Amino acid sequence: MDTGTSLPRHIGIIMDGNGRWATRRGLPRYKGHEEGLKATKRVVKAAAERGIPYLSLYTFSTENWKRAQEEVSFLMGLVRRYLKKEFDFYREYGIRIVHSGNLEGLPREIRRDLLDVMRDTASFTGLTLNIALNYGGRDEILRAMKRWLEEGGAPELTEESFRRYLDVPELPDPDLVIRTAGEQRLSNFLIWQAAYAEYYFTPVLWPDFSERDFDEALQDYASRTRKFGGTA
Repeated sequence: MDTGTSLPRHIGIIMDGNGRWATRRGLPRYKGHEEGLKATKRVVKAAAERGIPYLSLYTFSTENWKRAQEEVSFLMGLVRRYLKKEFDFYREYGIRIVHSGNLEGLPREIRRDLLDVMRDTASFTGLTLNIALNYGGRDEILRAMKRWLEEGGAPELTEESFRRYLDVPELPDPDLVIRTAGEQRLSNFLIWQAAYAEYYFTPVLWPDFSERDFDEALQDYASRTRKFGGTA
């Protein structure tokens, strides 16, 4: 694939469809999440190989706690397994891990593992992988406002000064947001940052999402003209 200089700098992905993938095959939902994890590694690898500087993955939302406890526990275990066992993969591709979301609301073991992998990959200079875990866009904005108030409400808020209070201030706004499984909504993902993102919706369920599907999203992005409120 050749997209020239039109690659997005930052891609956000809403990884949807694990449960439906399993249901359509008569399998328990956790099987869909296991296959979804394989898709996640495929896409992270593809993004690193294509020179995408930043990738944000909507891993677990603040609303996902409403799911059955058994499923939530399985998802948390899957996250821990990925964080702890993939360090060689991170090192091979120079992947730096950062986190968006309410860290204090996570189980202690997940919080510890996440902080450990962020520390251990902090010097890597390839792809920055933002794991949006226990994340909600509205929650991030509220927590940012609280940080600002705790500092005495200074400096005066502007769009630029507000950025420093977000979970990962150094992340540029996403250029492209991909959502799988046919749904066409943001679902509280990066709602401040994605104000001018391009959106790409695909019917492909996340466990089936391939490098080819990823490249098709990049090609679609490359064909668009971004105006940011101006004229072409």
